[in-house]
Formats: sequence, structure tokens, C-alpha cells
Amino acid sequence: MAELTFRDWREGDDLALLQIWGDPETGQAGQFRSVLRPSADAPWSRCIVAEDQGIPVAAGAVYETSLHPERLWLYIEVAKDHRRTGVGTALLARLKAEAGQSPSGVTRLRAKVEPDSSGAAFAAAAGLQPIQRSRVVVVQPGALPLPDLAGEDGPSLDEAATGSVELTQAVVKFYNAVHGWDRSDMTVGRAQQMLLADSTGASGAVALRDAPRDKGGKIAAFAISYTHSRTDAPSDVLLGYDPELGGAAAQSAVAKLLAMLVHQYPVQLEVDDAMTALTAVLEPLLAAGTASVAGTETVILSN
Repeated sequence: MAELTFRDWREGDDLALLQIWGDPETGQAGQFRSVLRPSADAPWSRCIVAEDQGIPVAAGAVYETSLHPERLWLYIEVAKDHRRTGVGTALLARLKAEAGQSPSGVTRLRAKVEPDSSGAAFAAAAGLQPIQRSRVVVVQPGALPLPDLAGEDGPSLDEAATGSVELTQAVVKFYNAVHGWDRSDMTVGRAQQMLLADSTGASGAVALRDAPRDKGGKIAAFAISYTHSRTDAPSDVLLGYDPELGGAAAQSAVAKLLAMLVHQYPVQLEVDDAMTALTAVLEPLLAAGTASVAGTETVILSN
């Protein structure tokens, strides 16, 4: 620690650190490396680099987001040969001091890690506790029996335009409801930009209504599919539901829509434990082997 110096991030640090760090240890590390950049005030972010004898060996960032305004995101990465030497702890202390000066006044931190990684061990040692778990689940074709949607007054399935106000409002309602653990300010505009615009890869949507549209049926569950480069891979799908339905009704809507989606082809869903109706449908499928967790789960921690 005696030879370490700390400074603000400068242009070119990414290339220097990439030579020292090598490939990211986890998928989360690969994604969060992009937040290491010069500090800014709009949106607010601070990034600090640790040098050993003038050579960058570690970096960390803390930054705010308008979507989830009650916590600041935190990311720290340290070269393997400098871990467990206090470098990360020193960076964290400096980033906490910066967080104390954030214009929003928010000082609570959150971090995303993969279990059993070095990042998870460091976060635990720093006193961060799990507040949410996220998994990517692949559901196999035929995992659920097809529902009977033939009734004239019962549930009905129809296509929904990704630009539709009704669908967007359903997405907003769902997103905000399942993020009570980290309050979100999802709006119609943000939902369109972040989840439904062509630039997101959104390629189509379907809605399960509690009654036919021409009889005033409301969206009980929805699914948005996203394109991907691997045509043989399961389709990426955002599956949501009306949180006002209540447990059994929401689970029934989710199960019906998911059964239609996997009638012939597999789908891939990213699901947080807070999506209770969706997890209630998926857990029996995981136990039966007709669904599986793809890759590694991720955990969000906070102080």
C-alpha cells in the first residue's frame, strides 16, 4: 500500500488496465467495465484509478441513475496480483467519500456480482448484503399444457404493437411493482426507450387479456420478444403481468401465456425473485427439468 497513489480516471486508462487485467472474470465484470470513464456531473459519476509505481492496477466508479434513484451503483476491479492487499478497500473508502458529495444526496450503494466470485467475496467483506437475486431461465417446448382460450368471454391472446400506449403502460406498471426492493421511476418514455424501441431489439409482443379486447378485456400478462444473432438459441423474452391481479390470478395468467410461448420453441427469461407470480410458475418447471438456469445467477447487494 505504501507505493500506491490514487487519481481521477484519464483517457487511455482503459487500454492500460486491460493489459494488466486481461479478460473479465465474470460476465458482470465485462459489462461494468464500460462505466469506468472520466468523471462527470450530468449524469453524476466519479471514477478513481489506483497506481502502483505509476502503473494503473485498479479502478473503481460510483454513479447515479435516474431509473433507480435511491442507491448509487458501485463497481471496483483490482488486478489479480494486487487483490487482498487493501487496494480495493482503499478505493472503496475514496468512492464512499465521493458518494457523500453526490448532488442527489444519495449515499447508499448497490453492486451486482456473481456468487462465489472475487467480487462477491469483496462485497461481503465490505458489508454489502444481498437484496435481490436474478436468474436467466430457459423453458423447454411443451413444458406447460396449452390452455383453452376458446371461450367467448374468457381469456384471449392477441398481438400487441411494441409502440402501443396500452402495452407500454402495462410494462411500466409491472416494472415499478416488481422493483419495490430498489424503487424505480420507470415512465412511459423510459419504457419505450429502454425496453420497447427498435434499438433494444424488441421484435414483437403478445398480450393475454382477461377477456377479448372487443369486450373490454385488459392485459393480464404480456411478453416482448427480442432478436438475437444466434437463430438456434431460445428467444429472449420479457414476460410480465398485471401486479394488481393478486397471487393466484397472476400465476394463472403467466402460466397460460408462457404455455403459448413454449408450445413449439424454447424461450429464455430473465427473472428476479421479486417477480413472484413468474417465479411461482417457473420453480416447478425447474424441479421437473423442463426448465433450467442458463449460466450463472447474479446477486445485487447493498449497504
